[in-house]
Amino acid sequence: MPPRLLPHDAVLRAAQPGDEQGLLDSIRHLAAYEREPDAVENTVEMITDRFFGAAPKVFAHVVERQGRIVGIAVWFLTYSTWTGTHGIWLEDLFVEESERGRGYGKALIAALAHECRARGYSRLEWTVLDWNAPSIAFYRGLGAIPMEEWTTQRLTGEALAALASE
Repeated sequence: MPPRLLPHDAVLRAAQPGDEQGLLDSIRHLAAYEREPDAVENTVEMITDRFFGAAPKVFAHVVERQGRIVGIAVWFLTYSTWTGTHGIWLEDLFVEESERGRGYGKALIAALAHECRARGYSRLEWTVLDWNAPSIAFYRGLGAIPMEEWTTQRLTGEALAALASE
């Protein structure tokens, strides 16, 4: 995806080497917004490896303004056994509070929608916290629909280790 100019002299582009600290800073700000400020274990070195290493498995688009990353969309591929096509899972979308209302969040999601269409992917999906009313309203405004019959399940920590050892 070529860089795209946005309002207020911002640029939307694919993440590139050198963006690691900006990505990590945005991830930390998102964790604080989601009331989990101490949950981030990620590091610049991990981001370098996962996003830009020999076999990247995670990707990002960023909004850069005045030499700083002010918005991120972190994503990876999914696969639908029913359609036989990939999709994009939006893991994290974050725009700094001072930069909100300028269309950056919508531009980031639109960039992922463009990736889906250009690559023949069948869907773009993500989760949102139940209490995050502003984000829910934003997503509904884009035309996103809740998957109310589906509930995300997760294994972590001791439960993951116990199952893995069986």
